[in-house]
Amino acid sequence: MPIFSFDITSDYDKAEINNVFAQVEKEIINRYDFKGTSASIEWLRDKSGFKVTGENEWQCDAILEIIRKKLAVREQSSKILDLTAKPIVRNLKYSREIPFKSGLKQDDAKKIIKQLRAELPKIKTQIQGEEIRVTSSSKNDLQKAIQLLKSNDFDFPLQFVNFR
Repeated sequence: MPIFSFDITSDYDKAEINNVFAQVEKEIINRYDFKGTSASIEWLRDKSGFKVTGENEWQCDAILEIIRKKLAVREQSSKILDLTAKPIVRNLKYSREIPFKSGLKQDDAKKIIKQLRAELPKIKTQIQGEEIRVTSSSKNDLQKAIQLLKSNDFDFPLQFVNFR
């Protein structure tokens, strides 16, 4: 009897994020309400997130909204944005560091596994580093698992990869 599997990860497409950055930067330059202001977007170290700067909270929120729209257009989840950091107000500038969430944390992986086991007891799950391997002898059960997870609103993005 064949065994089928897939992996659950939480990551983002780096090429698409580069495109989002370029598009947001271009829109900031071209928007009339940002002309002559300190509104900008920069990369955090190693391109691990964005740093948004404006003259006030409103400008930073407007840039964040642009980022969300560009992510949606490029089919990237805005859940990759870690918005927990407090804004920094310094020298009449308002800035915010927004790192990207990448990899499944152990607690998140355990939540997923608990739910899968409760709903679909026939499938097997295993945490492998920052991803989860899901196996079953039935492709239908694997598809049900994917549908179940897609129907939940986790605060982190999920991708389903390595179908075998």
